[in-house]
Amino acid sequence: MNGSGYRPIACADHERLEFAVLTKQWLELRVNGHARRLLPLDVYTRDGAEWLKARDEAGEIVVFRLDEIAF
Repeated sequence: MNGSGYRPIACADHERLEFAVLTKQWLELRVNGHARRLLPLDVYTRDGAEWLKARDEAGEIVVFRLDEIAF
C-alpha cells in the first residue's frame, strides 16, 4: 500500500504518540470510529504514510495509519 490519500496528523498528536511509546503509557484512542485502549509500541513511516504499532488489551499487536486515529 502506498501513502496515497494519507493526511498527516497534527504535530502535537504525533508527539503525544511518541511520548506514550517512550513512557509505556496506555492511551484511549478512537480508531476508525471505535474506542480502543492501546499501548503504543512504535511510530514509524512506511510507504508514504505514518503508522502506529501498538498492543491492545488482549495482548495482540495491531498496526494503524495515524490518519485513522483520533484522540
